[in-house]
Amino acid sequence: MIAILNKEIRSFFSAPTGYLVVGMFLTLCSLFLFVFTGSYNILDNGFADLKPFFDLAPWIFLFLIPAITMKSFAEEKKQGTMELLLTKPIGTWNLVTGKFFGAFIVTCIAILPSLLYVFTIYKLGDPSGNLDIGATLGSYFGLLLLAATYTAIGVFASAFTSNQITAFIVAVFLCFLLFFAFEGVADFKIFGDSTYGIEYLGMSYHYKSMSRGVIDTRDIIYFISLILLFISFSYFKIYSTKTNT
Repeated sequence: MIAILNKEIRSFFSAPTGYLVVGMFLTLCSLFLFVFTGSYNILDNGFADLKPFFDLAPWIFLFLIPAITMKSFAEEKKQGTMELLLTKPIGTWNLVTGKFFGAFIVTCIAILPSLLYVFTIYKLGDPSGNLDIGATLGSYFGLLLLAATYTAIGVFASAFTSNQITAFIVAVFLCFLLFFAFEGVADFKIFGDSTYGIEYLGMSYHYKSMSRGVIDTRDIIYFISLILLFISFSYFKIYSTKTNT
């Protein structure tokens, strides 16, 4: 698994595309948080709070993470190296988890410079240091779980096609569906005043709960279950490919 993980990280940053994707994430966040006027602008809100960043990040991750994961298996299939990988004594599970953790670590590298926002808001507070550290740490933990779930979905989408663009579109659709769709259905009140807990099925509900600084085991179990589910789907797809070759 470690060999696959290292290969994924090296291949991502061996081309300018890797740096471009990470740079775009930081640039977009900085523009929305400090330059563009609107609900995400921290300076316009007048509060020493990173909530706008954690509200914005899922939208940017919706495109950033599929862009990172789309070549996980799709590129291997397109270049004809998939068969070579499957013949190596790696093991299907190690292959899938190596791809997953490689993409997830790249995402974590993209998130890491955002700690500068924490320092900036910490200093801008009146008085200096007027920042809810507990809520911020809880929000970062929720963001990492969300990123890991998006990554598992992206790897799953890449396992089903040899076309990177198709993998990207499918991953974006699935991430959007699981994050926003259930809450949207609940807001429409198509079942009347009762929503039958539909919003609980969506990632948005659990992510927002953690963004308030509340670490609930139910939210953690929800995200870990989704991660394991999509990694398992990827495993069965790659395993079936291996047995048919």
